[in-house]
Amino acid sequence: MIRGLEHLFYEDRLRELGLFSLDKRRLWGDLIAAFQYLKGAYKKAGEALFTRTWSDRMRDNGFKLKEGRVRLDIRKKFFTVMVVRHWNRLPREVVAAPSLEVFKARLDGALGILV
Repeated sequence: MIRGLEHLFYEDRLRELGLFSLDKRRLWGDLIAAFQYLKGAYKKAGEALFTRTWSDRMRDNGFKLKEGRVRLDIRKKFFTVMVVRHWNRLPREVVAAPSLEVFKARLDGALGILV
């Protein structure tokens, strides 16, 4: 425990330290992994992991992922199902990042608003 923060609630401690909650950090890691799969970092393992749907609408990010139908409740916890909803809500400038470092920097800004 950091001295001087013992009396604060969890959310207040995170805000004071400038950190995301555990849920946001998990989502951050999942979105980074999805970005790497989509950009081809794992060609053999992730060729058919996600299905892309192209959109030319101005308001969305243009790199939407297709959300599959889930029949079993347990499948809602699969990586490919959890990430799609959050990925589709990201702004265009985050999704169209040229490199992983740029994606991480833009994702930090977007996560503050997103979740």
